[in-house]
Amino acid sequence: MKDKDKKDWEKFLENPSNIFDKEIATITKKNSKKFNFDLHGYSIDDANKKVYEIITFCYQNGYSEILIITGKGIHSKSSKNVYISEDFSTLKNTIPDFIKNNSDLSSKISGIEQADKKSGGSGAILIKLKRL
Repeated sequence: MKDKDKKDWEKFLENPSNIFDKEIATITKKNSKKFNFDLHGYSIDDANKKVYEIITFCYQNGYSEILIITGKGIHSKSSKNVYISEDFSTLKNTIPDFIKNNSDLSSKISGIEQADKKSGGSGAILIKLKRL
């Protein structure tokens, strides 16, 4: 490694703040605050816990929408196991069910829908929050 490259790398490691965090992103529009989170790699249990945290945080902090990127479940190994439901073994299907069955969360939600194509389509969920 050249000395200049090494110095650039060390400088970068000291202050990596200009890196975009793909998991957490906040988009602010005119009268709307939108929170994005990517759940790729999460187990169903861990994803449910994280969704609970996110919805609670966003509701308390005045966000109007949450975009949860779940993926489409095409890499899920459950489709090869006849004893596991394909519908309830992928995040895109279990997250809405988890929210609807949790009274604390469902009281904060005005709607859950599939995201539009440019925001992730069938691999993402748009959660609309009620106002405080």
